[in-house]
Amino acid sequence: MVGLGIFVFAINNTQAANNRTVNITHDIPYVDVKHKGKTVRIVRQQEPGSMVDPDFAQTSRPCPPYCVQPIKLAPGVETIGEIELLEYLQKVSRGKPVLVIDSREADWLKKGMIPGATHIPWTKLHNKTASDEAIADILQLRFNAVHTGALWNFEIAKTLVFYCNGPWCGQSPTNIRALLSIGYPAHKIKWYRGGMQAWLLFGLTTVKP
Repeated sequence: MVGLGIFVFAINNTQAANNRTVNITHDIPYVDVKHKGKTVRIVRQQEPGSMVDPDFAQTSRPCPPYCVQPIKLAPGVETIGEIELLEYLQKVSRGKPVLVIDSREADWLKKGMIPGATHIPWTKLHNKTASDEAIADILQLRFNAVHTGALWNFEIAKTLVFYCNGPWCGQSPTNIRALLSIGYPAHKIKWYRGGMQAWLLFGLTTVKP
């Protein structure tokens, strides 16, 4: 369901929509979000001949590790699309307790990331590549989880929206499963399964570090 914020945005920007050839939706020409303190306008590519980056057009990668991920990743974890992701990005911009997380390794960021997202490589949330102490720091300092003795309290923890390279990418699913295993509430975890591949296929704005 499209949220109220997007609806209000659409009503206020009908005229702008009429001036664009390629809108995000019928009523939404663009969405403004905050990225590293600056406003970034997310639009779709206006050039009809634009093509997706060849790295995201590739159809065949070795599986494993590049295996097709299910639509429903885990019970209670909501899989979302582009419009829902835009709503969460707006919540981030308004200072709501939401974090959109790019789980990819740093080299991929050279090809762009979604504006308003925070880069936390999957390796920093995986116990095979990061220490328990380092993971705990992220949980407390970035996600607002509270460590009480041997237990975690997620009552005021942020809603986390994960993405990586696309439906064939296992980086964000790995992080989601790891967080669920320590008790992070499933309803506070969202997954943009389409990832960068779907984002770029729609010609949506990216930013580079």
